[in-house]
Amino acid sequence: MRSESHCYILASQRNGTLYTGSTTDLARRVWEHKNGIVPGFTREYGVAWLVWYEGYSHIALARQREYSIKRWRRAWKLELIETFNPDWRDLYNNLNG
Repeated sequence: MRSESHCYILASQRNGTLYTGSTTDLARRVWEHKNGIVPGFTREYGVAWLVWYEGYSHIALARQREYSIKRWRRAWKLELIETFNPDWRDLYNNLNG
């Protein structure tokens, strides 16, 4: 099944500032973060590396996961990222190919 929505985590650098979000178009949304299109937290703090994401069939499920992760301790978020992406690579370029 194709994922229509995503929950994702961005970072400013390895172990840096984190941002959790959800979207129906992950590639577009990360591009917006990278290019500072929308004013706010990610633009202010330079948070633009896509370090973790999960796909969902509905945006409501992605948002539910986003809100859950936002309540997590930082250590749990770091463990989630490092299990999925141990080298903290920016995964944005992997999205379209």
